[in-house]
Amino acid sequence: MAVSVIPTPISWHPVRANNTTPLIHRYSSTTTNPLFHRHSTVVCSSSLKSSNSAEEKRELLKQYGLDPDEFLSDPTPSKSRRKREQQKSGRGERVGSAPPERTKPRETHKLLQVLGGTARRKKLLSPKSMDVRPMMEVVKGAAFGILQAAGGCPTSLRPGRWLDLYSGTGSVGIEAISRGCSEAHFVEMDPWVVSDVLRPNLEWTGFLDNSVIHTVRVETFLERTKGDPFDYISVTPPYMLVDYEILMKQISESSVIGDDSFIVVEYPFRTDMHETCGCLVKLADRRFGRTNLAIYGPKWVQKKGRS
Repeated sequence: MAVSVIPTPISWHPVRANNTTPLIHRYSSTTTNPLFHRHSTVVCSSSLKSSNSAEEKRELLKQYGLDPDEFLSDPTPSKSRRKREQQKSGRGERVGSAPPERTKPRETHKLLQVLGGTARRKKLLSPKSMDVRPMMEVVKGAAFGILQAAGGCPTSLRPGRWLDLYSGTGSVGIEAISRGCSEAHFVEMDPWVVSDVLRPNLEWTGFLDNSVIHTVRVETFLERTKGDPFDYISVTPPYMLVDYEILMKQISESSVIGDDSFIVVEYPFRTDMHETCGCLVKLADRRFGRTNLAIYGPKWVQKKGRS
């Protein structure tokens, strides 16, 4: 709408573009302010085009003592514009809809350490959350003490290969390399744990060249692995996510164990563990609070202990 203001005597009359439809109305008024006695007329036209800019219109209205805001107003915003404004201001959301959850970054801390061997007392990373539960140090120390005594050397392990199932932080496999194992295989399915916890621990201890990381499920690894058996196997799964009956059966039927292998199994209280695992027999079964530790090994170790 085009707006113009011209001085004129007080009057009002319609101006018709033809004899039927009034297109232009002329209004005349006199201001009541005693300082201003100028008569003015505001002419409003329905023309879509205007030769004056918005600023020129406002200046012209001010010159005649009128408030530009009463005559000039922004057009009603379109639906798309209102939608964009609502998105910016957060309005227009459904009532009762929950705000989007922001995933907190996973953090680590250094609470674990290597207990013995060449990397003794070196601190290891572990997640702050409870989704990865490392083996307690008292349990780990007892397990390696039994294995070293069974191998005939109380201070170190027999040289061999270690398989760390559900490795998580890698503290068990790292302990094995530190105490004399020549190689360790780590099976961990969580990519974040592998990249931000396990691999940095191997680099920090200097055992990365002696390690092989398998980022797969344990069940898949046991099904696909073929070749020579491992000398040592540690099994430290999340208690509530595995069936020990099925897991131990799968291990006993896989190619990862041999006649001279040792298996270290951490399991929860009130879980029944068999006296044998394939060709191996149970050598020890210890309890540490709500955590239990079972160790399987060759029959000749059991006979040696009795003699």
